Amino acid sequence: MILLRTASAAAALLCAATLAHALPTFAEVRAAHKPSDITLTDRHGVPIQTLRVDKQVRRLAWVPLADMSPALLQAIVLSEDRRFYEHSGVDWNAVATSAWSNVWNRKTRGASTLTMQLAGLIDDGLARPGGGRSVGQKIGQAITATRLEANWKKSEILEAYLNSVAFRGELVGIDALSLTLFGKHPGGLDIQEAAVAAALLRGPNASAEAVATRACGILQLQQSACMGVVALTATSLARKGGMPLVEQLAPHFARQAIAADGAAVQRSTLDAGLQRVAVAALRSQLGELSGRNVEDGALVVLDNVSGEVRAWVGSSGDLSGGRHVDGVLARRQPGSTLKPFVYALAFEKKLITPASLIDDSPAQLATTNGLYLPQNYDHDFKGWVSARTALGASLNVPAVRVGAMLGPDALVERFNALGLALPKPGGFYGNSLALGSADVTLLTLTNAYRAFANGGVYAPVALRVTSDPSLREASVKPVRVANPAAVFLAADILADNNARVRTFGLNSLLATRGFAAVKTGTSKDMRDNWCIGFTDRYTVGVWIGNASGAPMHSVSGVSGAAPVWQALVAHLHAGQPSRAPGAPAGVARAQVSFEMQREPSRDEFFIAGTEQALQRVSAQVSETGPRSGPLRDPWRFGITSPRDGSIFAIDPDMPPAAQRITFEGEHGTWVLDGKRLGASTKFAWAPWPGRHELTLVGRSGEALETVHFEVRGAGLKPAQAPSSQKRR
Repeated sequence: MILLRTASAAAALLCAATLAHALPTFAEVRAAHKPSDITLTDRHGVPIQTLRVDKQVRRLAWVPLADMSPALLQAIVLSEDRRFYEHSGVDWNAVATSAWSNVWNRKTRGASTLTMQLAGLIDDGLARPGGGRSVGQKIGQAITATRLEANWKKSEILEAYLNSVAFRGELVGIDALSLTLFGKHPGGLDIQEAAVAAALLRGPNASAEAVATRACGILQLQQSACMGVVALTATSLARKGGMPLVEQLAPHFARQAIAADGAAVQRSTLDAGLQRVAVAALRSQLGELSGRNVEDGALVVLDNVSGEVRAWVGSSGDLSGGRHVDGVLARRQPGSTLKPFVYALAFEKKLITPASLIDDSPAQLATTNGLYLPQNYDHDFKGWVSARTALGASLNVPAVRVGAMLGPDALVERFNALGLALPKPGGFYGNSLALGSADVTLLTLTNAYRAFANGGVYAPVALRVTSDPSLREASVKPVRVANPAAVFLAADILADNNARVRTFGLNSLLATRGFAAVKTGTSKDMRDNWCIGFTDRYTVGVWIGNASGAPMHSVSGVSGAAPVWQALVAHLHAGQPSRAPGAPAGVARAQVSFEMQREPSRDEFFIAGTEQALQRVSAQVSETGPRSGPLRDPWRFGITSPRDGSIFAIDPDMPPAAQRITFEGEHGTWVLDGKRLGASTKFAWAPWPGRHELTLVGRSGEALETVHFEVRGAGLKPAQAPSSQKRR
């Protein structure tokens, strides 16, 4: 008797606590629904990617009752609660026709209605424990069910139940079950599939045979045949969960743009149509490069004004051995794509103008590791060329000379102001920095070009469309990092097809229907090649290479990345060609001519105050700035290169064909370590580690000069493909 009174008192207290507990509204339950997979849409609301953020359960988007199959709703009600539309939360008729012990049996659902089951799903205190609910929990469940019926619509109860109930394994909610087991949305379930889904509620982890038997019983209640349900059940339960049924266009971008604690559906800045074109263009170009040891690529398209990402392709997908590596964010050497920033800074500091003549001839620059000998892409030297030609034709030696004038520290400062985030000081990179020896990402490099498209104003990239300013990456105010006049000069050169002729010819893929300022680049040993450029509305960056870092075979920026870049620009401006920007304040235009007709006379842009009508070699630049006279004496006596005591460093990653030490001097016979090499004013020698003695012998057999130099580094690896300091 005492125990009975104690149990009754506990039940009364539980009932009071249940009644006092705030009952959530249907809207609150729906708002609290957190999918395990977030859907990313494009800027127009088109689903483009899903990303799983909860590995514990598979719970997808909330499905309205109107979007569920009528066959499913009928099967659920017939299976779980036939009098659902008649009772008020508790089916007292079922209670009356059952023994009390059976009603509250912990091992069966007994007389539990759909509403009572929902009460256990939305109230953690009423959740069914592993050993079954206690009598007190059953009473609380019945009371909560009654309150739900008094405050919710029947349709809301059924909708919330089907979106909250666990079906099998990790699958929670009808959307996860339907997509995983049947590969379709809940609205498409037929009568047999609906029966299998309903059967799983009684035995979520039951065998396929048990589920099929129960499904057949449900079909009989619906007066439908059971034929084929056994095979359907076996096939469905054997399916492995995949991605939801939406396009999977931007897996790498989704990892950056989706807020894991945000809404189930999130809007991005991407354009689905452009993303499809981008993926297709990249895969098509990689197909064209078949057989050249290249399998991967990446690209990004930015809106110049807003900084929003319009397209982001992180890899070539199944064509790549490293498909999960995001090529947009991977750091790699950018090659010649850094040159425009070097020249623009030199224009800004008024060290040179686009018409200044720069010596494109062999140069030796001292570094902490020895002498640095920059080479051009074609191993040829053009002599004195204008800065316009040097940048347009992507000549390496002039770029290194201009970079040496500025100094590596000044270059690092400018690169970092443009967002490239170089991790080391200028001294670490040395003079090779002008040729792209520092690693950068495709995203930051493309955004740096976007800063040039905006006249030298830098602003970060925006990934998501949101009404909450605190979530906007673009909330950082734009900042001017470069002189607009200097930026205009560099951009004008990048858009000048005539300036590219010496290297690229007149009909290269860099020539577009409208205005486009574009630059290619190839890193050493052909590991990476790039094509970055902007129009009046968009900035497009493309990288081609291998996620593993393996070198490609004879693939340059023009043959590799440029076709993809051109395809994207053509698509973006199919309806309206890009227009060239007007010259900003501080830019002057004047007629120039060149001494000895080194280049044809032309109209040229200058920063106001730096105009010069006649360009002479005697007033041009060396590594340390403007000077008089040519870079080296035109008369050669003895050995002019290498200098006595020189130290050269071998790069073990570059094949022998890409590394040569040039011996220069007056005409004579070259003798190295006692071995005769040949007679000429120049001799290109493949370096070998060790200390060496070089002698130049005159026509009469006398030794004109002897120098000693050292080559440091491991033995050279065998050549795999033609290569050099590819920076085009």
